[in-house]
Amino acid sequence: MQFSIYQESRRGARRSNQDRIAYYYSRDALLMLVADGMGGHLHGEVAAQIAMQFIIETFRREAKPALADPALFLRRAITGAHHAIIEHAATAGLAEAPRTTCVACVVQDNTACWAHAGDSRLYHIRDGQILAQTRDHSRVQQLIDEGRIREEAFGAHPERNRIFSCLGSRRPPQVELSEQTRLRAGDTLMLCSDGLWGPLSGKIISSALQKSGIMQAVPELLDEAERRAGRQCDNLSVIGLTWE
Repeated sequence: MQFSIYQESRRGARRSNQDRIAYYYSRDALLMLVADGMGGHLHGEVAAQIAMQFIIETFRREAKPALADPALFLRRAITGAHHAIIEHAATAGLAEAPRTTCVACVVQDNTACWAHAGDSRLYHIRDGQILAQTRDHSRVQQLIDEGRIREEAFGAHPERNRIFSCLGSRRPPQVELSEQTRLRAGDTLMLCSDGLWGPLSGKIISSALQKSGIMQAVPELLDEAERRAGRQCDNLSVIGLTWE
């Protein structure tokens, strides 16, 4: 496997950073993930940390050196992370389990497969065009799908933080899987929390990645998201990969 990868997480204007990001690879497989601890619930950073550790450890056990079934791995690992969060809450005597969104991607045999729960996103970008992106499990996305609001109105909508699927909730998460996607040289995969994509349009993101490589474009996108969000800036985290 040959690829370039860049990751960065920032606190934004918040008191602490509840996002967690990681990547890990064996000889034949690569895993990337972003978990965004939900600030409306106690210990969101704990949920994100548990999710990250559980999924990475599961990958380390099973990628020897490749995964038997990347899609099945993603579904089982994310669902397992959900149960690990629930178990932690019970052991710690918490009245309510902490919660986190999650997006994870496996690249193996020149093919990518990803899964998500919540509104952490993945973009697949080729030649400045967004070929695919995850669909948020949120009230605002539902309103956009129904044609009741425009996508540009997302940032100011009062229900922007209402999420239908996450890890740690009373109901098991809705884990949405992508199709197996063949990668070409130069393709970019970008996983990010809503602190990044919320202030930025898809066009801004794809144009920046076309103009310059991920090592330059991703920090610039983080800077721009912080500038646009100002004092309301959420934690913002990104992992960007360019396939070579």
